[in-house]
Amino acid sequence: MSGHSKWSTIKRKKGAKDAARSKIWSRLAREIIVAAKIGGGDQDSNARLRSAVLAAKATNMPNANIDRAIKRGTGEIEGAVYEEVNFEGYGPGGVAVLVETQTDNRNRTTSEVRHTFTKFNGNLGTNGCVSYLFERKGAITLDATRVDMETAMDAAIECGGEDVEDEGEFIVVSTAFADFNTVLVALQDQGLPVIESEIVQEPSTTVKLTGKDASTLVKLITFMDDLDDVSRVSANFDIEDAEMAEIVETL
Repeated sequence: MSGHSKWSTIKRKKGAKDAARSKIWSRLAREIIVAAKIGGGDQDSNARLRSAVLAAKATNMPNANIDRAIKRGTGEIEGAVYEEVNFEGYGPGGVAVLVETQTDNRNRTTSEVRHTFTKFNGNLGTNGCVSYLFERKGAITLDATRVDMETAMDAAIECGGEDVEDEGEFIVVSTAFADFNTVLVALQDQGLPVIESEIVQEPSTTVKLTGKDASTLVKLITFMDDLDDVSRVSANFDIEDAEMAEIVETL
């Protein structure tokens, strides 16, 4: 695994700590607002909104909060106006880093992102400098304690999934961006235990890192991901599993 897969593993390991932070609901609410603003409030026809609501429910966000966020996105009730702003840059070892944000203050967010790059031996680049290295894909995570790999693979192939990965406690089904909603609905309709679904940025090439560069990059991504306005961080790194495990233990 590399790139988004390994970072997803990091986030799951630190998920218990993050779930205790009040800001996680704020971040999820922003995603729901933006998804509803762009694609409307119907979850059946808006794959992004469906995924955002699924993620919110996984953290036990109250339905009232979810409904309110959807209505803010569709304009039925007033609230802060968020825009999506993406940043591109380089981390230690020349790793490409793509930062997606949802912000109501572009200047504040730009300053925070630039500071984070600088703090961890990276640099903020110009639009387009690394985005061409990534392709949008769907990633649907299943609870491996409730479904076996063979069943998951058969179901994924049948409904149009591209790949299935065994990640121990989790099974991840990858899809083409255009097929994401269709595959997600099909897996849920078949009763498979979907615990997370999201659109990810899959790198076309990776940069192998070890030692200090590897440790500093993971710290950069972790710090960046913790910024209030950041919704997703993607990077084209490749770090050996054993070394990654050691780094994660120090976070």
